[in-house]
Amino acid sequence: MPLHPFLEKMLAQPGRPQISAGSPSDARAVVAASRTALGKGPDLASVTEVQIPTRSGSVPGRLFLPTQKPLGVVVYLHGGGWVAGALDDFDTLARHIAHRSECALVLVDYRLAPEFPFPAGLEDAEDSLRWANGLWSNYSTTRLPLIVGGDSAGANLAIVAANTLRSEIEVALLALVYPVTDAPLRTKSYESYGSNFPLTSSDMIWFFNHYANESLWLDPRITPLQEKSWSGSPPVWIATAEYDVLRDEGEMFAQRLQEEGISVKLRRYEGVTHGFIRMMNLLDTADTAVSDLALAIKSACQNDHNQ
Repeated sequence: MPLHPFLEKMLAQPGRPQISAGSPSDARAVVAASRTALGKGPDLASVTEVQIPTRSGSVPGRLFLPTQKPLGVVVYLHGGGWVAGALDDFDTLARHIAHRSECALVLVDYRLAPEFPFPAGLEDAEDSLRWANGLWSNYSTTRLPLIVGGDSAGANLAIVAANTLRSEIEVALLALVYPVTDAPLRTKSYESYGSNFPLTSSDMIWFFNHYANESLWLDPRITPLQEKSWSGSPPVWIATAEYDVLRDEGEMFAQRLQEEGISVKLRRYEGVTHGFIRMMNLLDTADTAVSDLALAIKSACQNDHNQ
């Protein structure tokens, strides 16, 4: 379908910065500059700054609690190409997901490249899962389901971390928004949407170059489509955006999981671009997508309780 009028107007504005045209600091500033426009999220029972213990010390996190009796615990890994993104950039989204899913949510401020290249961010993601796996005892006498989610590069970290720890930690659902699952320039959506949109082909190559040496790009811990088997994967909910270079690889990943017998729900959101999920206060499609995401999380928790 045609590009959503809101996004069409946004993309027509002059002077729109391209991520890959500057430095990592510039990229982080571009993401941070959108905070005010995105608006605020709902008030919750509590929002607490936490320190998450990791093998390299600790990383900051933010714990969103919508109710004193949450249905489950969500670990959310933000997008930003492994290079950009901060707690404040994703605060609004995290509040909406926590509120609508009725789950406690941990937003992780994992280490970013190029200062901390692969596998630093992935190790932080894995250690955050280990830490969050014990949070249920703060809210319940019986174990609460653990859900792992993220968008873009954060969804990539979610996939790999959950897979690495699948014999150690039971995950009720992987909730993924336009995940990075392959190396750049390998799908048709790169050809179709690689320029004149919020995330370009050049941006993705720039992100990959900052994250890891090119010789590592096809490592399954960077490109999950290279993983030999997904047997034992938890159920997966995947959202893709129509006008996104990452669309095809997200849908290829869904197909791959389905072929291996994994329960997958795939939803392509029409008329929108990469990055749309944070615009729930501005864009009706984003608001719908966040509700769909939260409902998938809530349903996974309820199904887990009923087993």
